[in-house]
Amino acid sequence: MLRPYWFETGTPTFLVKLLTERRKFTPLLGHTFASEQLLSTFDVDNIPTEALMFQAGYLTIDRWRAIPGRLEFQLRYPNLEVKASLNSSLLGALCGSPSIPDRHISQLYDLLMAADVPGMQALFHAFFASIPHDWYRNNPIAQYEGYWASIFYSYFAALGLDIRLEDVTNQGRIDMAVLFGGQVYLFEFKVVELVPEGKALAQLQAKNYAEKYRARGEPIHLIGVEWSREGRNIVAFDTVQL
Repeated sequence: MLRPYWFETGTPTFLVKLLTERRKFTPLLGHTFASEQLLSTFDVDNIPTEALMFQAGYLTIDRWRAIPGRLEFQLRYPNLEVKASLNSSLLGALCGSPSIPDRHISQLYDLLMAADVPGMQALFHAFFASIPHDWYRNNPIAQYEGYWASIFYSYFAALGLDIRLEDVTNQGRIDMAVLFGGQVYLFEFKVVELVPEGKALAQLQAKNYAEKYRARGEPIHLIGVEWSREGRNIVAFDTVQL
């Protein structure tokens, strides 16, 4: 499948702008499903997000299947470098300034190396506090439910880590699992204006999500992260280590 010529001179800035304008739930960009017809769309003014990312080289075919009358594709990032670069750029767009996340990404890596969960809480709280008030006021994107989780995910993805989204267990789906440095981090995300406080960690425990990873013999951290739209920050970062 040939790429249209105008994508060859496109920039990540253009792609990031489109993704944020369309309020795409960015954690699932690397797990995209699409048909052959959708991926072949060349309508510049109304191109589907999946087609744009595929034609621009930010997604590639992971696997496919043929059913009567159509081909279906599962897409993924072509490599960790593309995934990390795109999510680093997305962070700047989601918080209004490329310089804000750059100051925190390397700190997150150091905290993960030290398995410092309280330090992660302090880091993310400081990050959300650093987003200017005027940016929130001028950007309705901050009001959609997936905004907070998208920021959180992109921080880890910008480091190219082993991240598993909507990780399936026999009791449900874990919002995000991160495997790094001999540690397992299981995250559940909630917005307190939509779900009562304390429910994030409670769900991780009630569903026994840790059971899927016990055979690894590594420390498991259950982390319930809760945000407030009104407070524009994390209001709970409840943790249990198993």
